[in-house]
Amino acid sequence: MPARILLIEDNPANMTLMEYLLQAYGHTVLTASDGHAGIALAASAIPDLIVCDVHMPGMDGFGIVRHLALQPALAEIPIVAVTALAMVGDRENLLQAGFDGYLAKPIEPITFIAQLECFLPAALHAIIDPTARNHGDHPDR
Repeated sequence: MPARILLIEDNPANMTLMEYLLQAYGHTVLTASDGHAGIALAASAIPDLIVCDVHMPGMDGFGIVRHLALQPALAEIPIVAVTALAMVGDRENLLQAGFDGYLAKPIEPITFIAQLECFLPAALHAIIDPTARNHGDHPDR
């Protein structure tokens, strides 16, 4: 059974790549291009996972995490930061702020799905057709 994954990202190119990869693996993708829209969509759709950029205009990823943590129905949804923040200590700061995981930009398409699926129950992992060739095959399966 595929997961419902919410992408909150203000860069259209990054959004398109992540959405393409997730859909190629059979996941249902919800998208929001800013923090306020992301919070509203999370509340109405209750996704299985949220993938969130950190630096966005208006409400940044830190604000999104704080807001979601205050809502009981949303507080348990894993939130993974996908960000260009890659200095020493950035990962730890993001985890302390409430993110459950961290992926550096630019993302690595080959490992992106496996990295995200670590935050999902096994029942929600992508189902890969072993006979498929070059259509989003996971390299480890």
